[in-house]
Amino acid sequence: MEVLRYTAFTHDPEGGNPAGVVLDATGMSDAEMLAVAAEVGYSETAFLTSQDTAARAFRVRYFAPSAEVDFCGHATIATAVVLAERMGVGRLAFTANAGEIVVDTEVDGDTLRATLTSVPTRSAPMEEDALDETLAALGWSRDDLDKEFPPHVAFAGNDHPMIAVATRARLADLHYDFDALKSVMTRRGWTTVNLFWREHDGRYHSRNPFPPGGVVEDPATGSAAAAFGGYLRVLGSDVREFTIIQGVDMGRPSELKGSIAEEDGRTRVGGGAVAMTRP
Repeated sequence: MEVLRYTAFTHDPEGGNPAGVVLDATGMSDAEMLAVAAEVGYSETAFLTSQDTAARAFRVRYFAPSAEVDFCGHATIATAVVLAERMGVGRLAFTANAGEIVVDTEVDGDTLRATLTSVPTRSAPMEEDALDETLAALGWSRDDLDKEFPPHVAFAGNDHPMIAVATRARLADLHYDFDALKSVMTRRGWTTVNLFWREHDGRYHSRNPFPPGGVVEDPATGSAAAAFGGYLRVLGSDVREFTIIQGVDMGRPSELKGSIAEEDGRTRVGGGAVAMTRP
């Protein structure tokens, strides 16, 4: 079994979010896939457990180092680029635990680019006690928040709290209680917490703690970006296309391009992916 290592939402091997990709995971057990993901150590590794290459259709499962995840955006982008390198560009169909994910691949300059279309999104206000627990684990207060963006929990395959901060400095100063936040998120079934700051309408900076997966922070979170599109739609925002800058504070800058694609809130999220130059 070969594990390919790619980094997504970047054209730079030193940027983006690394993902493992296993092109043939036929017959692997859940325990075996989890063990491989833990050994790789990235926030997620994608496993293709069955495939119809003529139809360009694949069953994909995603494992973090400590748990299976129903959907992972950056590992989807990485896997799509790997397949495009081998099969040529075009449309791919992924069946994930969260549902059907269509991914379009194309040549972008000297590199390949992939754009996924999420499952239908939804978003609803965050419960007050959930917000209080989350802020306590983060070491933040309500005074740190941007009042123009009410906290929500949004879905695009996984549930992600959406919490806006008023300043870039507050976003940069992230030193949270890992065990406390993991407890809150595990009990409530959240995948990452999408903490964001609006630079201006259409451009946002984000950080995503991921303790349920055994990872302190994601440098790029495609599923949260897709959920963010659903969140903007529910808020009634005029923004239909947006850019999310993530990973800067980790030294792995990433750029995620999003757009609200359909009336049911499906969100398109795209970016490049390249092979890692080192593990």
